[in-house]
Amino acid sequence: MLLQTVTPITVLGTTVALALFLSVTAHLAARNVLGDVDPRRALYVGPLPAVTAIVGVTYALPEALIVLVALLFDATMFAWSYDQPRRLIVGMTVIHAVITTLLAIVLFSLTLLFATMPG
Repeated sequence: MLLQTVTPITVLGTTVALALFLSVTAHLAARNVLGDVDPRRALYVGPLPAVTAIVGVTYALPEALIVLVALLFDATMFAWSYDQPRRLIVGMTVIHAVITTLLAIVLFSLTLLFATMPG
């Protein structure tokens, strides 16, 4: 196993990668609810929940609190970015959470599958 060192660059890289992943899944959620939308609007949604997750894990906060705060920031950024009624914002936030969870499970499973591949 490789020795992993936490540096500011690795934290920044992880935060940017998570923000991009959350922005892509936010765009999928917005398309699911609103139809054809500008993908650039989703770029505003991802960074704040990503920073929340990184800071929460860094300070060893309870996971339930991290998820709750990240979902609140997610809904806030959806409302700010897409300017829709509250009911649609709640729908986009729930769909975003589901899509993000499912896609993360699939990507983690593929990574685990390739890591255990013989040869």
